[in-house]
Amino acid sequence: MEHFIKKRFPPALFKNLFLDLEDRLRASALKAFTMVRDHAGLDPKASRELEGQARFRMMEKAFRETCELNGGKLLENGIIPLTDLKIFQPFMRFEVNGQGVIFGLAAMPEPKTLPIKNMSRKAGVTLNYYLSPRLDLDGTGPKIGDIFVLLLVARDREMAGKINEFAIGVIDAGYKQYLFYEPLDKYLEGYADEPVIAPAPSFGTGAKAPVISLKKTIKPFVPPEQPDHGDDSERDTK
Repeated sequence: MEHFIKKRFPPALFKNLFLDLEDRLRASALKAFTMVRDHAGLDPKASRELEGQARFRMMEKAFRETCELNGGKLLENGIIPLTDLKIFQPFMRFEVNGQGVIFGLAAMPEPKTLPIKNMSRKAGVTLNYYLSPRLDLDGTGPKIGDIFVLLLVARDREMAGKINEFAIGVIDAGYKQYLFYEPLDKYLEGYADEPVIAPAPSFGTGAKAPVISLKKTIKPFVPPEQPDHGDDSERDTK
């Protein structure tokens, strides 16, 4: 299953993108640390809390800008394609040779642990329903369409301002486990000889919309009166 999922990532595009993201996000984490250390004037506990909030917000901004420079497109109106599921984080869509990828950013408490399940990520993983292992009795199997992929970041708990691990992850539709998880350095090893020029995304006139199959039991998300704004503290209020 992991091999099948990895084959659906457009390697030439994502090698270039991931290298850029790693540089930008490391710089953002260090900048958040030095900013709080040098200018906040807070006690250690409050400083750590502020640094964590600043780090994710700054990484989120760098994530969006870097994705856009590499051909990604912010989801229109904050809606998962072909659904009415609302999101509050900058999810970026890439398409190469008909394969669409919805790409997001998330912080992990520790390497290989699931990030917090907030409203945005819960909506995103609905795209991965047909990637989950199941008996293929009717010949349907995994569907061709958009998949939801996360760039995962675990901070270094021993060295302030540093990142312990970047990883690529695909979470199952029930948000219980990873269907695919690979540290970024290992992921990139297989593409050492691939071209690094990203192909142009196919968003022009005549581009076919991705086929996305969802559980029939999924209910549309109704946003609360005062929704959160997309950080890791975002919660499902349903």
